Amino acid sequence: MDIPQADFALIGGSSTLNIEIPEFLDLDYVEITGKGLVFATPYGASPEFKVLRIKHQTGDKKVLTCKMHGWRKGVSRGEASRQIFWVFKNAGVKKVFVEGGVGAINHLLRPRDLVIPNDYIDFSMRKDVGLEDKYLLIMREALCPDMRERLAELCEKEWRKGRVFDRSVYVNTDGRHFESPAEINLFKIGGGDIVGQSMCPEVYLAREIGACYAGIYIIVNYAEGIIAPWQHDEMADIFYNDGLDLAKIMFAFLRDLPLEQNCNCPELRKDTLLKKIY
Repeated sequence: MDIPQADFALIGGSSTLNIEIPEFLDLDYVEITGKGLVFATPYGASPEFKVLRIKHQTGDKKVLTCKMHGWRKGVSRGEASRQIFWVFKNAGVKKVFVEGGVGAINHLLRPRDLVIPNDYIDFSMRKDVGLEDKYLLIMREALCPDMRERLAELCEKEWRKGRVFDRSVYVNTDGRHFESPAEINLFKIGGGDIVGQSMCPEVYLAREIGACYAGIYIIVNYAEGIIAPWQHDEMADIFYNDGLDLAKIMFAFLRDLPLEQNCNCPELRKDTLLKKIY
């Protein structure tokens, strides 16, 4: 199956896992032009994708989207990421937008706050996940500053269920389990604000294909040892009831997001200096 060309990509995370997007949103400017699309990649069959058309006065936009980072039973998270970004690379994607639910390390954060990270710390074991060895990846401004600024402005206007923070440090762990209180304390000492399991290796792969990458994350619980033990009922309520409102903000953001990369993201991918001598 041929991969359709698309300038934008949306990676669904835990915040919208329990709803169908865009079907449940009733947005008159979003149309599904393809669904259930699986592509052959060098890393195995891809997850299912949808192709969306977002109508805008400056011209329609094509968006490739998949659910929950492509994670599936029997497929490692690293391989799922490779599959997704290989598809994005061949589709010509220039901007990748992600969402997810995270735990609060910073004790000033509360459930239902929205956080737009500007940096990350990678405590995962998936650091060697890549598509090829052609590039030196500079991880300065790893989260696109232009996308983050636009996203923060929109969220400040539209989000009513909590506060909005336009910067934070995202700590990435492997999962699937939650972290121990001692681990969270280590992350706190290191300057982490929120903890999740999906930003890495996606942020590396986005840089590798020359795409901008940014995300919006909702606080769904306090991390272990912070404020109070997390409550399963509250987390379920956020996932099941607040996902729709967050998804509407996501599509409003994509609708108005320009194609032009008004940032340094493409320039932070350099030809590798490590050449084989044989």
